[in-house]
Amino acid sequence: MTVHHTHTDERIDEQRTSTSAPAAETHHNNRHGAATTARQWQVLSQLQRNRWVGTTHIYEQLKLAGFDISLRTVQRDLNALSKRFPIEKNNANPQGWRWRDDAPLHSLPHMNLSQAVAFNMVEANLTQLLPPVILDELFPWFDLARRQLKNSKVTHSWIDRVRIEPATQPLIAPHIDLESKDNLYHALFYQLQVKACYTRSNKNEASEYTLNPIAIIQRGVIIYLLATRTDDPEAIIRTFALHRFDSVEILESPAQTPEDFQLDTYLEAGSMGFSHPLFGELPERGKNTAIELQFTKQAGKSLTESKLSDDQTVTVNDDDTLTIKATVNLTSQLVWWLRGFGSGLLNAQPELLYRAVLDNSTNNATDNKPD
Repeated sequence: MTVHHTHTDERIDEQRTSTSAPAAETHHNNRHGAATTARQWQVLSQLQRNRWVGTTHIYEQLKLAGFDISLRTVQRDLNALSKRFPIEKNNANPQGWRWRDDAPLHSLPHMNLSQAVAFNMVEANLTQLLPPVILDELFPWFDLARRQLKNSKVTHSWIDRVRIEPATQPLIAPHIDLESKDNLYHALFYQLQVKACYTRSNKNEASEYTLNPIAIIQRGVIIYLLATRTDDPEAIIRTFALHRFDSVEILESPAQTPEDFQLDTYLEAGSMGFSHPLFGELPERGKNTAIELQFTKQAGKSLTESKLSDDQTVTVNDDDTLTIKATVNLTSQLVWWLRGFGSGLLNAQPELLYRAVLDNSTNNATDNKPD
């Protein structure tokens, strides 16, 4: 997926500067050559292997990308490029162009504006979750996307109008040791064990563990590693916050994943919701529990649009309150969420759930915190 910038630029650019030219002329020629290269790069990026692309479409895409050119310029570019690249035209009217079947596209830049927007949004929102081995391949494409979008008013308008906002109070992400993070992601990608120095939430000094990395989960601004410890005979899956790793060494020994482990199944069971101490006496700690919530009409309105579960039902009562029934996992996350409604939550069943919501003494208590 490597983009060969220098090699491609040399082949595309027909305007080269003479070393004997005066300084002012040299500067002008350099700018002109760079503009030609950027434009012809964009022309090539519009072409496909198995479909004819019309010159008018290419012209319109270049205009959207901010190039102030004519249709005739695009036609001249294509004719010039056909002498240096394996592209071909048809005899249709209007004329179409495409890559020949034998064109080695793996080394050529190919990104239209829609793809550039997608790469830009991936860079903005997903780089924290991608392993270095993938990021190393994507960085040239992120760079190409940024340059592709630089002069496009249309796409910049879209990017300026789209945001992902947290549903809760935004927090500043804690500092993560980048070398530790890279090593953890590398080990997870290649399924290798790690030796780690890790400071648990209830300790002041780091402990050393040999871990089997299983999965990475981002929850809010915190990124967690799911792993088992080799010194644990029961191989319990534990959560480790990435910002608490002091150092990580990749081992050559293969990581051991619990048999039949499925990440989606693990998450659906509510394991990342962290269990609440009051629910320890319930069957399976309150998993898949039928609950009944009574809200004021205003407080419960949002739940008529965003459901708690697939089996949720909503009843409008005679006193203008809402009764909502659903099947959920009873977790600390559910308790904290219900507390956010304040006086808008009028009652909750089972009674133990409502007691947990009202009991501030358990505000920070969980019996399944990350290590």
